[in-house]
Amino acid sequence: MTTIANYMSGDHRHCDAIFAAAESAVDEQDWELAKQQTGAFLKAMEEHFSIEESVLFPAFEQATGMAGGPTQVMRYEHQQMRSLFAEMEMALAETDEDEFLSVTETLLIMMQQHNMKEEGIIYAMSDTLLGPEDVSSVLSQIHNIAAA
Repeated sequence: MTTIANYMSGDHRHCDAIFAAAESAVDEQDWELAKQQTGAFLKAMEEHFSIEESVLFPAFEQATGMAGGPTQVMRYEHQQMRSLFAEMEMALAETDEDEFLSVTETLLIMMQQHNMKEEGIIYAMSDTLLGPEDVSSVLSQIHNIAAA
């Protein structure tokens, strides 16, 4: 059976790969490819955030009784990353390699720290506390969002 941790951690790796491709394209000054890869990365990240914010975090909060705490921190970090996404898009529009790579360096550090917290706390606790039926329900909802 697939777990929340396996699925969502795999999605982190998927987003990371697209992010690396976007950075690489900018580094090579292939601006058309950079726009395509950045667009794909931003779309994948927004889908990932949407899954967490609309499905996973509410299920976690219901199971733990914690409406604040870890999920509140994760939502705040999502907002911080969204601000960096906007800066990436501006740098890309201006074909500003230095600015783009500066923003992505900051974003990479933030994503690494964020992902470690989600994978070590939110995902692991969700699999443990939700129980098999609820995990299955959450994964079904996640798949429905991903397929849309």
